[in-house]
Amino acid sequence: MLLCFSSSHRTAEFDLLERLERHAPAVTAALAEQHGMVAGSVVLATCNRFEAYLDVDAQPLAGAATTARVIETVAAASGIDADLLRSSSAVYSDDAVAEHLFSVSSGLESVVVGEGEIAGQVRRALQAARTSGTVTGNLERVFQVASRTSRGVKNQTGIMTAGRSMVRLALELAESRISDWAAVRVLLVGTGKYAGASLAALRERGVVDVQVFSPTGRAAKFALSHDVVPVESDDLLEVLGAADLVVTCSAVTDHVITRSLLADAIAAPDAAERRLVIDLGLPRNVDPAVSELRGVELLDLETISIHAPVEELNAAAAAREIVGAAAAEFAAQSAEQAITPALVALRTHVFGILDAEIARARSRGDSSEQTEQALRHLAGVLLHTPSVRARELARNGEAQAFVDATSALFGVEVADAPQQLQAPGLRAVDDETAAS
Repeated sequence: MLLCFSSSHRTAEFDLLERLERHAPAVTAALAEQHGMVAGSVVLATCNRFEAYLDVDAQPLAGAATTARVIETVAAASGIDADLLRSSSAVYSDDAVAEHLFSVSSGLESVVVGEGEIAGQVRRALQAARTSGTVTGNLERVFQVASRTSRGVKNQTGIMTAGRSMVRLALELAESRISDWAAVRVLLVGTGKYAGASLAALRERGVVDVQVFSPTGRAAKFALSHDVVPVESDDLLEVLGAADLVVTCSAVTDHVITRSLLADAIAAPDAAERRLVIDLGLPRNVDPAVSELRGVELLDLETISIHAPVEELNAAAAAREIVGAAAAEFAAQSAEQAITPALVALRTHVFGILDAEIARARSRGDSSEQTEQALRHLAGVLLHTPSVRARELARNGEAQAFVDATSALFGVEVADAPQQLQAPGLRAVDDETAAS
């Protein structure tokens, strides 16, 4: 069955999310080592959520035990107390996993509803899992549908344009502190996709003086492709002192801007009198203690999220309707696929009898090729209506009725009955079937 461990801005403090993000590689490795329980995993770690989507081999009625084991595994790998993690997270199973993922990828669960970055982050999480070999057919299918759903939400509603990304919201909050964007001297810390988005948002406001620093030494390459000025480590103190606005969005796990570094920069003779520091990093790129320094104002993710706007009600409602419909269809298709073992068993039984009768007829010299073809066609026609009816029953949550009827009428037992038929609330879809 599918299971999702989710800790986000809705359930946890940013400090805890920061710790989870910092230990994401360890958590991913720990989950992969849970042989016999976890068949596959996709880990999504962003600036305001940490989620592990799992394909687990849960036995009937064992969902609670599986959930407990997943939380204990995440706790051990991240060094976070299991009780704290339990109280700061949510766990989704079965159909609820798909609906949650579709909502996440469509921007409905973000701090800023409708923000556009999340769809790309979901795709990259899937690609990373493919690279590491932890994707199963179940996970591949639900993530592919999530991607299609987010595109549908983007194309059919106004939520993506109504919603604002974290960096754009941060710059809107900075409007009251900055009178002339064209005169602002900016230091950008980081060279990843978020840095590119941040630079684009700054330029939209008229910023022209941007220098970029990379803790990992990639500033020159980024500067060349984005037409900004690179900053070497030896020049960081001087540039930091002169900057009016510092925007950090690096993936490093240590503070890039420490209190002591910024204090030394401020003490320089030509340093700016006041500066705004926007920290978009998770883990934090900036030591929170810098806000104690004279003339320094810090906007971090936690502060920015407090000012996130109320949902654009009409767009959000339309988006949730699309997500709900996609989740319902996904559940229905999963139910259809789950009935496949019963259909295969019935088909095998009928054609087995047919083959035996044809073999006897051949042994008596009573069979012809035309007669055999006609009999096989007849068997296919007779099986068509039960197959259609089986899928209809499965979509309505009555798959067990078909299994019982098959057993009662034909004496056919389904050896590999799907777990959803054995225990309501648990769903397992065969990987080979799901991949088809």
